[in-house]
Amino acid sequence: MARKLGRTTDQRKALLRGLATDLIIHERLETTEAKAKELRSVVDKMITLGKRGDIHARRQAAAFLYKAEANENEDAVQKLLNDIATRYEERQGGYTRVLKLGPRRGDGAEMAISELV
Repeated sequence: MARKLGRTTDQRKALLRGLATDLIIHERLETTEAKAKELRSVVDKMITLGKRGDIHARRQAAAFLYKAEANENEDAVQKLLNDIATRYEERQGGYTRVLKLGPRRGDGAEMAISELV
């Protein structure tokens, strides 16, 4: 069963879309451990779509990810398909890594770094 992260379905989906887009653009981000573990499955599915690379997979990825600019001439979907998917062509899953950092100072939430392998 998936984690609910203390949010309604639409809030949770928006959160994971934003985190997935940021992870694809920056290739590393710091968040809570629960969010990082949940993000792992979402990003792995996006990279699998990118590896498929056909027009339907491209449109599915574009429908999920936000329209964020990776740099001045490519957005998150283009970076996913052109850069990240080709990097993991030989790898059979497990594209993300979660590194635990310890508790956050303010509220004690367990923090983690989520990054592409």
